[in-house]
Amino acid sequence: MSIELENLTYTYMPGTPFEAKAVDHISLKINDGEFLGIIGHTGSGKTTLIGLIAGLLKPTSGRVLIDGSDIANKSYDRKALRRYIGVVFQYPEHQLFEETVYKDIAFGPQKTGVPEDEIEQRVRHAMELMELDYDGVKDLSPFELSGGQKRRVAIAGVLAVRPKVLILDEPVAGLDPKGRTHLMNLITHLNSEGVTIIMITHSMDDLAEYAHRVVVLKGAQLVMDDTPQKVFLREDELKDIGLDIPYVARIASALRAKGINVDNDVIRLDELEDAVKQLIITQKRSALGAELEAKHD
Repeated sequence: MSIELENLTYTYMPGTPFEAKAVDHISLKINDGEFLGIIGHTGSGKTTLIGLIAGLLKPTSGRVLIDGSDIANKSYDRKALRRYIGVVFQYPEHQLFEETVYKDIAFGPQKTGVPEDEIEQRVRHAMELMELDYDGVKDLSPFELSGGQKRRVAIAGVLAVRPKVLILDEPVAGLDPKGRTHLMNLITHLNSEGVTIIMITHSMDDLAEYAHRVVVLKGAQLVMDDTPQKVFLREDELKDIGLDIPYVARIASALRAKGINVDNDVIRLDELEDAVKQLIITQKRSALGAELEAKHD
């Protein structure tokens, strides 16, 4: 399922002294099964953009097309849109409202027309994905749970709809290392199963590790759109926007500054490990060659 943004603009409070463009003439195509990262400084328009993609906001101008159909048209099936696209907002646990965990997770499937006999299966599967004990917590109030459990319940409610596109706004914010690792592993697993991932994050390391493509917003406009390797090569431009580069890329840059030959596009830990191993092998070979040459002389 392809998503295409055509000259998309969204203006807050138009016609008032407080008028401001949150998204300014953005055109972008997101391919089926892609993992797209969205980065930008606070106020750059990231959250507004995903709200437009999900159909939660109506564009001031321009169009959001899903498989070629304009989702703003009155004839567009809004229930189908809820099935296609799932949104996990930052701190999704704040959206819990039902009296039991089961009812909260089942709410989305019920509202999107999933048959009743299938809902329990979906709830069980979503809870399993989020490592929640079905029998242990399904009848509890979500407000009795820990903060981490609440977040997992909220995300399970999105996963139970089984969206083809999953949009996440800072999904690992506030999580401990174990919770962060589990959630990122789940997101990449879903992507490997064909789910399109659109993720806003401040974690450049996660994008370096997992994203296929990164777009950068500045002042409501799209200013970069490329592979993570090519985006993070533009370190000075990113710093001017107020963004950083991945930790591994910073280490590689520091090594190059000391005269150590590490490729410019090294941004992932496995790439850095391979580069260092290759440097060690090269140095050992050079030392061995020098030793043999000295003995020959």
